[in-house]
Amino acid sequence: MTAPLTRLKALPAATANNGEGSIAIGGWFVPLIPLATLLIFLLGAAPVAFAHKPSDSYLRLTPRDSGWQGRWDIALRDLEYAIGLDQNGDGDITWGELQGRESAVVQYALAHLRVRSSNGACNPRPGALQVVEHGDGAYAVLDFALLCPSAGAQTLDYQLFFSLDPSHRGLLRVDAPSGTETAVLSPAQSQRMLNAAPAGGGRQFLNYWEEGVWHIWSGFDHILFLLALLLPAVLWWENGRWRPAPALRAVVLETAAIVTAFTLAHSLTLTLAVLGVVDLPGRLVESTIALTVLLAALNNVFPVVTARRWLLAFALGLIHGFGFAGVLRELGLPEDTLALALAGFNLGVETGQLAIVAVTLPLAFALRQTWLYRRLALPVGSAAVALLALVWCLERGLNVPLLSAFAARDTPKPILASRALLPNLSTFTTPPDQS
Repeated sequence: MTAPLTRLKALPAATANNGEGSIAIGGWFVPLIPLATLLIFLLGAAPVAFAHKPSDSYLRLTPRDSGWQGRWDIALRDLEYAIGLDQNGDGDITWGELQGRESAVVQYALAHLRVRSSNGACNPRPGALQVVEHGDGAYAVLDFALLCPSAGAQTLDYQLFFSLDPSHRGLLRVDAPSGTETAVLSPAQSQRMLNAAPAGGGRQFLNYWEEGVWHIWSGFDHILFLLALLLPAVLWWENGRWRPAPALRAVVLETAAIVTAFTLAHSLTLTLAVLGVVDLPGRLVESTIALTVLLAALNNVFPVVTARRWLLAFALGLIHGFGFAGVLRELGLPEDTLALALAGFNLGVETGQLAIVAVTLPLAFALRQTWLYRRLALPVGSAAVALLALVWCLERGLNVPLLSAFAARDTPKPILASRALLPNLSTFTTPPDQS
């Protein structure tokens, strides 16, 4: 049988609390369970809500005399959504099923990648299809050659999955004799000049800054971790209850300490991981990140760390740096501008964090004394985050689909998944010249 490649103390009774501007968390936790569970399944209508990692593919190009040699890593879960790989519908994608759809995979991928110069388009010639494991699951690996009519500047046009998922990104790495260049391809920036003058340090810095911003904004687990830390920042713990903070200054100082501690923590481990000083397995990192979200959310419901919560942000934030490092390793770091790329990515993450704080903090401060915040946002929101993080821990640690499978099951296939509608690209299946 072919192995699958992916898979996809008792509490007190609830009591009313009539204290103005305060909440007894323990007494409210019993009704929070069904409310938080309902919230998660309502979110399940949008599968992207459960994606701890955005949709990415990894495209690597190396110049050759006749054109380019390429390697393209594409997530099986994305291919399943686009063209259908799970032929028996059991939720698993086996090697046999992938082999059965190899021609469709090659045709679909190369139909969404074009390289052309002023003298015409480069002709793609695919090689063997393989499978590799990334930190977030199994990927199909397509080796191919691009035979180009002439040398000189060429334009790459990347369109994979953009019509199905505008949040998808193509992470491009070009290994040229002049050095390694990287780029993030998106619907807004889907084209890239090849064989042009190497990008300067400023351009590389900006590229990695954009990737840092994008990663924190699209990383649902990182956002929930930050929000779990920020929710009680407008409150203070006294006599077993969360009470509204009296002054904005104290809230700003508390928030600044938390965000700074988180930044220092993930910057430290990101640097250590990128330099190869510390290296952790991807599955362990992703599972532990989910655990940090769980612990941060539970601390809001059952407060243990109520003072100097920046220490909690620092301790738990250390593991997030290893997650960021995994993204950078996949993207590829240019050796000649390593420091600039690392600084750009770090500042991008920090920019993304500050944008989240700028939106969240004023709203939380304005609502901190209301029933909505004290009875819903903090307790129910934290309980929902904790339950979702627990599911992530199980999914990532055991590699079994839970909520993600539920969301995928109820998501209709796009029209492009129809095999009859695949483009007629039979010339793409010609094996590469081995001479």
